[in-house]
Amino acid sequence: MPDQPIPDTLSGAPEFVSRGGLKLHHAILELNIPIEGRLCADLGCSTGGFTDCLLHHGARHVHSVDTAYGEFAWKLRTDERVTIHERTNAIHAEVPAEVIKAGGIDLVVIDLGWTRQSKALPAAMKWLKPNGQIVSLVKPHYEAEQSELGEQGVLEPELAERIAERVRAEIPGLGLRELGWTKSPVIGGAVGKRKKRKGKGNPEWLVWLENKV
Repeated sequence: MPDQPIPDTLSGAPEFVSRGGLKLHHAILELNIPIEGRLCADLGCSTGGFTDCLLHHGARHVHSVDTAYGEFAWKLRTDERVTIHERTNAIHAEVPAEVIKAGGIDLVVIDLGWTRQSKALPAAMKWLKPNGQIVSLVKPHYEAEQSELGEQGVLEPELAERIAERVRAEIPGLGLRELGWTKSPVIGGAVGKRKKRKGKGNPEWLVWLENKV
């Protein structure tokens, strides 16, 4: 669970397998993103916070993808509504045959470490059905140039917001339409293995997008 107090805006939130679920939960409620009955994919699932959140909100099925092996939470691994794709790089992964047969994914959620949106979003678009949607976690500390990173990989809040808006402005050029944008009430980490000071971290944003095709 989270290594920091849950913000007041998330008081009473469900207990997900990781704090990533809290971030997506906030976006779903704040932006009124429909999840019930949708076929979803979770790129960069890690422990499964986003997957857990999608199931909580009524997703029909989730394809969860990660390069790791054995990290995915047991309760999700054994859930018949989840197909886990481990040891799989989401950027280079082939779309599963069952997804192609289904006509594509309704909603892809993304939380990919060390990956800029300019690479993550096109990878997600390969999974989408026509007019499918994406919710992506925008992490300015992964989008920043090396010269922009501060102490322990933590950005000044104003700089983090400028970088996030820079990324936001580039998204339409990838063939996606913005449906919503919200700041996560849960801060992210620093860059690399540098331990951040308690209570310190990078602000993050979630963007809700639709395929223009």
